Amino acid sequence: MRRSSEDTKASILGAARERFAADGYDRTTIRAIAADAAIDPSMVMRYFGNKEKLFAAAADFDLHLPDLSGVPEDRIGATLAAHFVERWEADEALMVLLRTAVTNEDVAGRMREIFASQLGPLAVKLSGDPATAARRAGLVATQMLGLALCRYVLRLPPVVEMTHQDVVGWLGPTLQRYLVGRDG
Repeated sequence: MRRSSEDTKASILGAARERFAADGYDRTTIRAIAADAAIDPSMVMRYFGNKEKLFAAAADFDLHLPDLSGVPEDRIGATLAAHFVERWEADEALMVLLRTAVTNEDVAGRMREIFASQLGPLAVKLSGDPATAARRAGLVATQMLGLALCRYVLRLPPVVEMTHQDVVGWLGPTLQRYLVGRDG
């Protein structure tokens, strides 16, 4: 039985996400992804063009930012810090995206898009200041990407040894200032 074009594309993306998460970007091959998807490698190329474009499509991540509308204003930073720690720990594919972004400009661009498009609107809503929202979102990204890099990729012992609550306690006030502080 033949698969539809959409089914084939979904199969390739599923296989790519699993393979990139398991093997990392550099060790993953189009042939391995094709084998996992039970298709010819030429089909991967037909749908995605090359490995970089396939990775970009497979790395279409949702940060699943929480609805903060019911959170007391003085808890927004802590709530968001807790969310990010949970998000980093729950998705190995997000770690692959971070590791790869450090050495691949296309992937770095994708990471920038993900954070800007998802954090930007949140920063506008929380700060009430569209003029500083991009800067605020960018500063939140520096904290969360820096944490992820140091805790999960570089595995700096003092940062790795911190409990979830310690991380929230240290980063929450900083995120709070970036998102709702009026000193923009």
